[in-house]
Amino acid sequence: MKVDAILWDYDGTLVNTVPKNISITKEILSIVAPHLTKENSPKCLQSEELYHVANHRAKNWQELYIDYYGLSHEEMLIAGSLWAEFQDKNKTKVVLFDGIKDVLIKSRDIPHGICSQNSKGNIRRVLEINGVSEFFKAIVGYDDVPNHYQKPHPFGGVKCLKSIFGHTKNHSIMYIGDHESDTQFARNIQSELGVNVISVAAAYSLSEPKHWKVKPDYIAYTTKELLSIIDVHM
Repeated sequence: MKVDAILWDYDGTLVNTVPKNISITKEILSIVAPHLTKENSPKCLQSEELYHVANHRAKNWQELYIDYYGLSHEEMLIAGSLWAEFQDKNKTKVVLFDGIKDVLIKSRDIPHGICSQNSKGNIRRVLEINGVSEFFKAIVGYDDVPNHYQKPHPFGGVKCLKSIFGHTKNHSIMYIGDHESDTQFARNIQSELGVNVISVAAAYSLSEPKHWKVKPDYIAYTTKELLSIIDVHM
């Protein structure tokens, strides 16, 4: 099956945001939950590998904050409200995963879009810094989607496709993400629109799709494998 568009998750799929996310989280915890700093810092914030494990096991960021960082529900809500502000202030460098630019160059004949729970403005800045903004026809961030319609609800995917094509009819697409909720997101877009959606799990960011209850159509353990999967559907 040939695809008409490729939609991407952002964090953990296009770029490695873990160093920045750890830095931001520590800053926020120092304000919201100072009892979880210094020697009491959550283990999953002490290395990139441990962060990856916690992030991929948590169903969403709320669960990550409560079950893995140890915040109360009230602290989690406050921390979440501070994220955008601290993300804009934090200057930790964010880079593309090795090989991603090559994937984008070689698949540039297919329109690309991004559906993310990061902010659109932040995504655009990072793409521009890394020299790949030209490849993306549409970006839908969390600030474009009502809170109750965030992923895995299909709202953002539908919005992204409308931005690319002007409509959502008769388009086969591929969605690439590093979390089980991304695979569910792909399934939900398919159900909502009645179109074919191929889901690809980005395991090169240390996710473990083999343990997911919602199974993707493909698993890419390297960006070279990802390009091979895309080639089949070009």
